[in-house]
Amino acid sequence: MTTAEFIDTAQGRRLAYHRSEGTGPWVVFLGGLKSDMEGTKAIHLEAWCRAQGRGFLRFDYSGHGESSGAFEDGCIGDWAEDTAFALEALTTGPLVIVGSSMGGWQALLFARDHPGRVAGLVTIAAAPDFTEDGYWASFTDAQKQALARDGRVEMPSDYMEPYIITQRLIEDGRNRLVLRAPLPLPFAVRCLQGTDDTAVSTETAVRLLNHADSPDMRLLLVRGADHRFSDGPCLGLIEDAVEQVLETVA
Repeated sequence: MTTAEFIDTAQGRRLAYHRSEGTGPWVVFLGGLKSDMEGTKAIHLEAWCRAQGRGFLRFDYSGHGESSGAFEDGCIGDWAEDTAFALEALTTGPLVIVGSSMGGWQALLFARDHPGRVAGLVTIAAAPDFTEDGYWASFTDAQKQALARDGRVEMPSDYMEPYIITQRLIEDGRNRLVLRAPLPLPFAVRCLQGTDDTAVSTETAVRLLNHADSPDMRLLLVRGADHRFSDGPCLGLIEDAVEQVLETVA
């Protein structure tokens, strides 16, 4: 296993990353909330890209993995800044971004704000606007009162230890929503979603499909797949989706 490298962002955060030189378009993996760049999907994609001699980048947002900071101090906007900085500093030319869960939201934000860099997009259980439509919409009155009083609430997870959800995360997320305004994605998009995902619903995937403006956007629902989407067949589907997108890039 190689040792991570580090880069300091303009905001003073230190990000850990692994970067493999190769031909373009570069493939970039954006992980989910509280996940890190050592996950099965990221490592698998890295090996797949290396076998093809293709450039690849994976990194940890601040407050995640080996990067600096505490998770509870971060928010969607901070991680969007991390993403923009890492992609600007560590990649060149057109990008095919693979965004998993919260990374799907980050990929959409980057594509919206940097339209000249993105040549294609693959999402895996994308979770756009989840702070508003997932957390805030499901909070009880007692939880909303606790958030206002204490600045945080604890949320259980089916996949790891409970999340600490802060008022800053909710309020900042409200300023980063992508499903309330036009979302141009002028390139090929492939969306993958498991029907047994208890973190992101198929309704969210269909909503994104219907909302975004793309000339070539497809959604694949995989019966029985869960939020991890990381067993052998699912990893093969991710490869297929990335390959389909790469084939559309001139």
